[in-house]
Amino acid sequence: MRRNNRHKLASRNGMDEKVRYLRKLLDYILLGMSLLCCIVIIFHLGYNTNTDIERQTNRILEWCFLFFALALCVKTVTAFKSKSSVIARVGEAILFLYFVGVIVADSYYFAGKDGTELVKPEWMFLGIFAIFIIEISKQTLFFDQFYFNPTLLFVLSFLLLILIGTALLLLPKSTHNQQLNFVDALFLATSAVCITGLSVVDIASEFTRFGQMIMLILVQIGGLGIMTFTGFFGYFFSGGFSYKNQLMFTELIGENKVSSVISTLYKIILVTFFFEIVGGVLIYLSLDPDTFESSAEQLYFTVFHAVNAFCNAGFSTVPNGLHNEALRFNYELQLSVIMLYVMGGLGFGIIFNSYEFIRRWGLNIYHKVRFGRHFSHRAGVIAFNSKLIAYTTFFLILFGLIVVFILEFNHTLLQHESYFGKFVTALFIGTSPRSSGFNTVMMSELAFPTVMLILLLMWIGAAPGSTGGGIKVTTFAVATLNILSLARGKDRIEVFGRKVSDNSVSRALGIISLSLIFLGLAIFMLSITDPDKNLLSLAFETFSAYSTTGLSLGVTPELSNAGRLVIILTMFVGRVGSLTLLVAFVRKAKPKNYQLPEEQMNF
Repeated sequence: MRRNNRHKLASRNGMDEKVRYLRKLLDYILLGMSLLCCIVIIFHLGYNTNTDIERQTNRILEWCFLFFALALCVKTVTAFKSKSSVIARVGEAILFLYFVGVIVADSYYFAGKDGTELVKPEWMFLGIFAIFIIEISKQTLFFDQFYFNPTLLFVLSFLLLILIGTALLLLPKSTHNQQLNFVDALFLATSAVCITGLSVVDIASEFTRFGQMIMLILVQIGGLGIMTFTGFFGYFFSGGFSYKNQLMFTELIGENKVSSVISTLYKIILVTFFFEIVGGVLIYLSLDPDTFESSAEQLYFTVFHAVNAFCNAGFSTVPNGLHNEALRFNYELQLSVIMLYVMGGLGFGIIFNSYEFIRRWGLNIYHKVRFGRHFSHRAGVIAFNSKLIAYTTFFLILFGLIVVFILEFNHTLLQHESYFGKFVTALFIGTSPRSSGFNTVMMSELAFPTVMLILLLMWIGAAPGSTGGGIKVTTFAVATLNILSLARGKDRIEVFGRKVSDNSVSRALGIISLSLIFLGLAIFMLSITDPDKNLLSLAFETFSAYSTTGLSLGVTPELSNAGRLVIILTMFVGRVGSLTLLVAFVRKAKPKNYQLPEEQMNF
């Protein structure tokens, strides 16, 4: 009896081992085939103009699509005999149902005009790209088998995405007339990945729909962070993180608790899509359908601007952006965009805290009304960082609104008849510099004091952990509080019943010093590469690039190739952070068991 049980157990273990081997083999096959198919699709969409080759390519891709469906069917069936988690099983089942649904629906309603007989090319491309993203995301979870500094991995992921974006933008079908040169493609890819919004060409008129979609995807992935994006899909479709994975992602997403890494990844993705969908609905409802050729064009405009607004990028599909004649007086649209880029600039931490705070008080009120229970008060619902971010952001928004309203009342605000229009425009001008990049007025028409205010707001930027740039509002707040503490003769910073750590103060001062040094060097280099431009325009361009804002006084297309390379470097350093770059490439000092004598400096 025992021998029979042992034999059955050994047989079962052998079967499980074969199933795991089969699934791993299918993963490698799917990764390789999807990679080749994606390259073919990109060539097909971005380069090919021959209709015969188009039909043959679509036919080949259709057979690949059917193979992917069969492979997913095998993986879905074998998932129950493997040790994969419930999350992985659900993910594979959803993907398999998508493939089956597309095949069944199109086989009834689609007549093959593009070389395919069962599957529409658009749905086929989407499914193949989904397979590739999922399979490559799974492979990112194996980085823990090698030595990788998480900070260096963060920097390299942005470099890789920029290079891929540059290659895609160099494809002939990305633009209508003249193909981009390498420097221009690199500039635009960097601007999109670093969610800046600066552009050397008019995206609306020069780019095809294919080129605009590339920009949109780069903005979305750049705003989330490529490691966050792949980490989410890798976990969802593999069903697990190793402990080293979790340690790596704590550094990448700024999470303090290892146990919270997975939930934080989910929250970041879900919050991003939630606000983009809500903001998209508001934008769509605020638009006049008569200004668009079709409802599809209106929907495309909505999606493009919702993603760019929340990610604080600032690209637009219409000439002159939101300053376009059909949009500059659409105040409902402007308020929707303001809501999106302010929420995107607040950071995910404060959004999570606010949700938890509202949820707890909502439950308290419900229990009080429904059951007559007393309110339960829990400490630490709103984190210290969230309070500091909220108060500083509110002050900066109010400060920007009031000062802009006063300074521009007899300038750009004269174009708006109603006080409501003046208020919305002043609010837009006062909040947009903190990393959004959209503008509803010509920047060259602003009064000089307003331009100087915008320089300050761009330098401060958005909150840490957000889609915005700059030195961050916490850095500005800590530096300001430090000045006030010194003025009062105090040797420490105390706020909200807490003492700010000395390490935080040192870090804030270090970030400010590095930003000013780099900005000074960048402006100096631009004065050499583009001596014909005035200093204010070059300084404005540099501050805008470093803070990943995207506003400009109009000199971006006029910069020389050397000047564009300086701005490219500035955008990259501004996105990843100058201090982050130092941490990534400078070796850490070994801890010492002794302390040198202290000396007092004279200032």
